[in-house]
Amino acid sequence: MTAHIRPDLASIPAYVPGRNFPGAIKLASNETTVGPLPGVRDAVADAVANANRYPDNAAVALIEALASFLKVEPANVAAGCGSVTLCQELVQITCDQGDEVIYAWRSFEAYPVVTQVGHAVSVKVPLTEDFGHDLDAMLAAITDRTRLIFVCNPNNPTGNALSKAELESFLDAVPTHVVVALDEAYFEYSRSDADGIELFRSRPNVVVLRTFSKAYGLAGIRVGYAVADPEIIVALGKVHTPFTVSAVAQAAAIASLAAADELLARTEGVIAERTRVRSALIEAGYTVPESSANFVYLPLGELSPGFAEASTEAGILIRQYGVEGVRMTIGDPHENDAFLAFANTDVAKQAAGIGVTA
Repeated sequence: MTAHIRPDLASIPAYVPGRNFPGAIKLASNETTVGPLPGVRDAVADAVANANRYPDNAAVALIEALASFLKVEPANVAAGCGSVTLCQELVQITCDQGDEVIYAWRSFEAYPVVTQVGHAVSVKVPLTEDFGHDLDAMLAAITDRTRLIFVCNPNNPTGNALSKAELESFLDAVPTHVVVALDEAYFEYSRSDADGIELFRSRPNVVVLRTFSKAYGLAGIRVGYAVADPEIIVALGKVHTPFTVSAVAQAAAIASLAAADELLARTEGVIAERTRVRSALIEAGYTVPESSANFVYLPLGELSPGFAEASTEAGILIRQYGVEGVRMTIGDPHENDAFLAFANTDVAKQAAGIGVTA
């Protein structure tokens, strides 16, 4: 017997994680280089001791901690196995077959996957010349079938961040029945004046997505959250896969919130390194858009595959995006120095199309 599988799954682009191999400097997945704080590790250990029990499916303690931290009501918060699962759940609760999901492109790689899995249609709006969201074009793309808009801010992989004024103007122009997801996975690294939580407070169609995977250093544990109108939160609960936010994840996230000041202070070092790396790359002849995240983007176009391969051969893993560009995560200073040393070699500059004198 041959099982019947949805035929359209053959055309769904699989999500491709960052590469890794033993001994490599891994600057491909936007992870933090510093592990959880001792108090967070202790909370994880305590949770593991009770791993024979199911986690709280409603994540009550975590949601109450998040609500207090964000100054919202618990009814405004949902937890997920990373914010990416909440992206998929948003498609599920807003879209019937053939409905449309708008997002900038290039942006987070999961958007086209979760859209098609949800039987919806992707509407990709090209980025501006400076690699940011073209909000006017996104507004123009809205039709009577539009149900959901993803706005990744700062944008992954280009790093561009929108301002509060830009987002306010955009959100006020979107029809109120269209849900707008402000995907703020890299919010803690941005110094833009835009804060999705504040924008959500007066806009029932706005959902804010954040994660503990980046600045909080819990990428391997998988926990994220959504902040939205209670009606949207209730709907998310109806499509939520039970028990996917583990007891370990909930305990780690609660402990991380308690240590938020110490954890978020680490972002200052990342920002300083981001500035240093970008300046050095520009000085070396590369085009590098301004970034508000924990990575920088090199728009190398058709030269991207060759540059990424040369970097891999040098033992440094970065993320390639087709024939559009490559993304380099900001790591520890010595890791960043290794990438900068590679970027200044004749091999790298030739791969990037930067003139090299004999």
